[in-house]
Amino acid sequence: MESHGGYLCQYEDVDAAWLQRLAREALEEDGQSPDDAALLVTVLGGPRIARFAFDGPFTYGRAGARWYLSHHALARRLSEHLRVTVHAYAFDPDEVEQVVAYAAGRRVGGEALRYEDAELPDDEDERAFERAQAKWPLGYVARVLGIRREQLLRIPRHATAFIDLGQALSPRPLWQLFPEPAQVLQHQAVLAAVR
Repeated sequence: MESHGGYLCQYEDVDAAWLQRLAREALEEDGQSPDDAALLVTVLGGPRIARFAFDGPFTYGRAGARWYLSHHALARRLSEHLRVTVHAYAFDPDEVEQVVAYAAGRRVGGEALRYEDAELPDDEDERAFERAQAKWPLGYVARVLGIRREQLLRIPRHATAFIDLGQALSPRPLWQLFPEPAQVLQHQAVLAAVR
């Protein structure tokens, strides 16, 4: 399993140009230049969970996942504007996982676990280990979002929209930036909501 991090919340379609502007401001607040970066937006179709993550040299590999341990400006700003709880998370499968929650622009909770400090089941029962992981920070936030921990850990592999932060983007719904199969899912969800 690869290291990764980002910001998780219930998906809400927004104007892509607005999101680009918000991401640029958040990245600058976190001390990075947005000119050579992008914002990746991934959505799990069924539960409609969104993951926002930056694509830049500062977010690659283990060090990149660990960048999300302390850089939460986008989570704070999204929670302020979208009126949902946004969870900043970091996952380094060799050492640590952390989740910090933001609502209305303020930190409202969070937990970190260093794996060396984790209480593990006495036996080697795989189900007992999975039950233990469900209580860890990523297991807890997955449950809050209505998904399994394994789904959360695989979220970077799903269809992703790419927003270049260095080039101006014209206003349009965010769902239009997703690859074709994800657009079809979004269109079906819009139709279902109107019926």
